[in-house]
Amino acid sequence: MDILTDSRQVNRLEVVETGRRRRWSDAEKLRIVEESFSAPRLVSATARRHGLSKQLLFSWRNACREAQLGDCRADGFVPAQIVPEIHATTAATAPAMTGTLEIVTANGRRVIVDQNVDVAVLLRIMRGLETLR
Repeated sequence: MDILTDSRQVNRLEVVETGRRRRWSDAEKLRIVEESFSAPRLVSATARRHGLSKQLLFSWRNACREAQLGDCRADGFVPAQIVPEIHATTAATAPAMTGTLEIVTANGRRVIVDQNVDVAVLLRIMRGLETLR
């Protein structure tokens, strides 16, 4: 039967969801963005938990990086971890203690630099490594 020839009348029509847009304050956006930055690969889970699309969360993260959401602390730094002193048995696998620094990114990449590293170049390298999946 065609919709144009169907003569039945609708007795009751129920609207389940209005599709109204939600309004998020900048403070709520910042809290959600910071949660998504808390560990690698949490964007999908964070978006799902708050009922957002991943694309919207990514756009909020970009706005946060560009300082459009206020005081955002998502500057690419990860929490530092202090480890116990290296013993002689593990010294062969550890970097030499001659002014070298080992940096492990949030996505597990490892960079070892010496004390004469150019900081600007190192920052560009670290930002590039963080964008790799």
